[in-house]
Amino acid sequence: MWRIGLTGSIATGKSTVLQAFAYLGVPVFSADQAVTELYAGDAVAPVEALFPGTAQNGGIDKVALSKALTADPLRFSRLETIVHPMVRARIARFFDITEAQGYALAVVEVPLLFESGFDYGFDAVGVTWVDTAIQWQRALARPAMSKEKLDTILVRQLPQAEKKAWGSYLFDTSMPIAKTLEMVAALVAAIRAKDVKL
Repeated sequence: MWRIGLTGSIATGKSTVLQAFAYLGVPVFSADQAVTELYAGDAVAPVEALFPGTAQNGGIDKVALSKALTADPLRFSRLETIVHPMVRARIARFFDITEAQGYALAVVEVPLLFESGFDYGFDAVGVTWVDTAIQWQRALARPAMSKEKLDTILVRQLPQAEKKAWGSYLFDTSMPIAKTLEMVAALVAAIRAKDVKL
């Protein structure tokens, strides 16, 4: 089974590309979605212990957690030591299941793939990217986003140029969504036909 990691900086279209793979019948896994589920389950107690007051109604309040991290960005690494191993275990289980089911391809989206330095065993990596002006426009349009918060996020991410240099496949998501789907469809067809550089 061909295992693709999907990454890219904030607001560069990772979710759009992941949805394109899913639309074509490819099993997909979102690390962001896994974190959301963990913040409503297994990660609640340890995260609340690290950031008192962030747990509300049985789950982690992302707004409260974001404020705590913006106030003290150095604590990101401590949060990651709690959450990342849980996400990695889910990714490994996802690959085991999809391979056992006989799929030729599976895709996992990991926002901080290169930054983490962790080897997920991907056969290739897709990188989403857009012009910086578009990235900022998209990011600042998100609910509860501010320039200060965006700066805090971006300082922890590698520049887009570096990610593109390390990517196996590049997806420019500044184009219409239909064009993005075409790019993904061509890649999926090549992999399924085993006509892709392995």
